[in-house]
Amino acid sequence: MIKAIAIDDELPALKIIENFCEKTGLIELQKTFSMPNEALKHLSKFPTDLLFLDINMPSMSGIDLYKSIEQNTMVIFTTAYSEFAVEGFNLNAIDYLLKPYTYERFLQAVNKANDNFGTAGTLEKNMEQYLFVRADYSLIKIAINDIVLIEGLDDYLKIHLINNPKPIVTRMTMKGIMEKLSATEFIRVHRSFIIPFSKIENVRKKMIAIGGKEIPIGSSYEADFNAIFKK
Repeated sequence: MIKAIAIDDELPALKIIENFCEKTGLIELQKTFSMPNEALKHLSKFPTDLLFLDINMPSMSGIDLYKSIEQNTMVIFTTAYSEFAVEGFNLNAIDYLLKPYTYERFLQAVNKANDNFGTAGTLEKNMEQYLFVRADYSLIKIAINDIVLIEGLDDYLKIHLINNPKPIVTRMTMKGIMEKLSATEFIRVHRSFIIPFSKIENVRKKMIAIGGKEIPIGSSYEADFNAIFKK
């Protein structure tokens, strides 16, 4: 059985999750919480396999709550607002349930969690295999391993990919995309450049050769880059 808790500031929503979990026969719903801070206290003491987590809560968003927990836990986000879906999937969520959802849709999400159960512990939270960004009026799925270089242009980014001559341009800040990438795999080396360690070809005289380009190492980023790169 998958051990789960549900967090939602609306009590009727928690009751629906409770009833649906019992109906599946796959989920042991141990507790429900209407206050995110109480859920965080529980999660700091007890291992949990799965969260049913509302995103739009007044005291703390579900996104912020999930980012703050230390244990590797699967999450199924629930919300009435579809615009939060991109952020949810960027956090490697098992699924995203748009309220009001049917039992059949709920069961589909639970089955995904059940398929992932047992392997979730080997996945590091926030180490996404894919990144979703908005570009050209579409939601584009980018494989993390395909990223060669990220270039900042004011409030926009150019994401250069392997075997793709045209970069993807998306409205996002450098800080914003760094929060979605693994700090052990990507590093900011200049106010305008983020690179993956695995794609570095060579480093010479404060210049990094990567993807057929030469990227300068900014003076304020040099110490951090050298400390990590030497490891």
